[in-house]
Amino acid sequence: MTDLVQPLSAFMTRIAGPGELSGLSRLSGGANMESWAFDWAGRAYVLRRAPSAEYMEGRPYSHAVEAALVRAAHAGGVKAPEVVGVLADADGMGTGYVMRRVVAEVSPAKILADPPPSLVADLGRELALIHALPRTAIPDGIKVMDTAEALAELKARFLAYGGDRPVIALAVRWCEAHLPAPADPVLVHGDYRMGNVMVDADGLAAVLDWELAHLGDPHEDLAFGCMTVWRFGRLDRPAFGVGSLKDYFAAYEAAGGRQVDRERFRFWLVYRTLWWALGCLQMGQAWRSGADTTVERVVVGRRTAEQELDLLLLLGDE
Repeated sequence: MTDLVQPLSAFMTRIAGPGELSGLSRLSGGANMESWAFDWAGRAYVLRRAPSAEYMEGRPYSHAVEAALVRAAHAGGVKAPEVVGVLADADGMGTGYVMRRVVAEVSPAKILADPPPSLVADLGRELALIHALPRTAIPDGIKVMDTAEALAELKARFLAYGGDRPVIALAVRWCEAHLPAPADPVLVHGDYRMGNVMVDADGLAAVLDWELAHLGDPHEDLAFGCMTVWRFGRLDRPAFGVGSLKDYFAAYEAAGGRQVDRERFRFWLVYRTLWWALGCLQMGQAWRSGADTTVERVVVGRRTAEQELDLLLLLGDE
């Protein structure tokens, strides 16, 4: 922590004027990225950073591109954080950016215990706003997702892991057989779910974690937060663990979102559950190989079976 005080103070002086750094503390969450809360000249901020360039390896784009995207979303009326400055090499703190801090709840358990009445409608409306951002406002580093190519990559990963889990093999074959025609691409947040949104008494307060954003099918975003894993035990509330799909879709369409295609939605629900099953499998293998022996890896790795059960339930009608 003390290593940050001097360079962060110099950075804030440069972008925000004279002040004094106080309350510097690391926020929980984030396996690779760090988030630090602090106050400067009476205002609250958060630093999101990677300590070195090595931490960004394998990421689809840099923190500079991510910050530009968050700024574009904020300027477009989305409840994205307000970025006030982007780190440069000379700042000596790695890569990242500073945002104004939003004071609201982020814990899914606390939000879902007593969600504000407007939350389902808020989630639908906000997603429509994200998908409506014009292409001209989106940074050049944001790539278009080709669904067929992405599915082929998932299949290759599965085979590389051994290809010996029948339920995952079934899901791969189902996705290949039900691959939808390409959609007119929009900005897709890529991680729109409980855990990445902040909520207060008035409803949705902020949308966080834009590092997986890309251009693609809007139904991918619509489905992601409705996966069983992101409903945190609220199995009777298919939209984010908060409410009904009917209300969620109605709010999305009323805010200008495209008419929801239920078959596309189902494809992405299966695809993203498959994607996360492989993510869990990968983390488990990293732990068993000794490449990463952290508790987080083994805890997530053992959840592969949960995703296989979710896939069986999703495909059970067939």
